[in-house]
Amino acid sequence: MYAEFTDDLITGNEMIDSQHRELISRINDLLVSCENRSNQSGAARLLNYLADYTDFHFKEEEAFQKEIGYPGLKEHLEKHEELRRTVQELHDMLTDEEGPSDAFVSKVAENVRDWLYYHIKGFDRSVAEYKYMRDSTDRI
Repeated sequence: MYAEFTDDLITGNEMIDSQHRELISRINDLLVSCENRSNQSGAARLLNYLADYTDFHFKEEEAFQKEIGYPGLKEHLEKHEELRRTVQELHDMLTDEEGPSDAFVSKVAENVRDWLYYHIKGFDRSVAEYKYMRDSTDRI
């Protein structure tokens, strides 16, 4: 159920990889909080931190993509917005259900953890590959 930073999530960009490790750690903190059935305010605090850190991370990633002239930036931005909407839905769900319900925990696992895995393995790795190919071409 918990998230794990495995070798297949490494992009090769130290800044991005360290931020992904932090995101995975925060997702796990939220899942542990829910598993322990902490109160609504505790889960909300962790969800707020996750939202803030995600926003910080996305801004860093987006600035990096602009800097290297990544051609898939628009689509990448749309995917980032997708997770922002999911986190807002989780906030609403937490409030409506007055605490971390089983449905909330499932949504965190499926819509945050699994989204992050898919996003890193596909979208973020393609950015790293683009930068590597661009840098390699510059050396020729």
